[in-house]
Amino acid sequence: MKNIKIKAKTVDDAVEEALSKLGVKRDNAKIKIIDEGSKGIFGLIGAKDAVVEVEKVFKPIDEGKLFLENLIEKANLEIEVEVVDSETDEEQVQYNLKGQKELGLVIGHRGETLDAIQYLTSIYINKELDDYFRVLVDAEGYRDRRRQTLERLADRLADKAKRKQRKVVLEPMPPHERRIIHIKIKEKNNVKSYSEGQEPYRKVMIEPLDK
Repeated sequence: MKNIKIKAKTVDDAVEEALSKLGVKRDNAKIKIIDEGSKGIFGLIGAKDAVVEVEKVFKPIDEGKLFLENLIEKANLEIEVEVVDSETDEEQVQYNLKGQKELGLVIGHRGETLDAIQYLTSIYINKELDDYFRVLVDAEGYRDRRRQTLERLADRLADKAKRKQRKVVLEPMPPHERRIIHIKIKEKNNVKSYSEGQEPYRKVMIEPLDK
């Protein structure tokens, strides 16, 4: 339900009821007063209810933050959600999850839980939009640390492939992590990389060029 028409004794009462039923705050709603109503004579004769129409305005950045906060609340985790303004514009948003003791739970094994949270948030936001809106979810810089780890891994295995003159096979990785490996390998002139297999078991292969 994206819009609703409500009758009440006053405009304020009608608006509050409509906002409650839509589950939105006033900032995320478009309010149209159809009839301001009338108290009538002595509040009895000729009294008429106010009528308003309230439409839910979908703001992807705000809605995504609310979705994440509700998700975390249901998991009983003490995690704060913030919007990273420097990485947010009209085409994308980046959220950062902050916490002391439970941050590892939202990251998961090699970021798998964090990836799932990002995927769900992206689906939630984009189902309401016509144009794709990119959604990034990080946790206290985890993604940058993971990228650096993968780049070091690519360097080490590229050296191994060149030194031993044989193909090196990495463990299965999600697409965005394989991409980090491929980009790093492209910087080198003595090895190449490619992917083989089907998701979710697709792997990166690194081979020496002059094998």
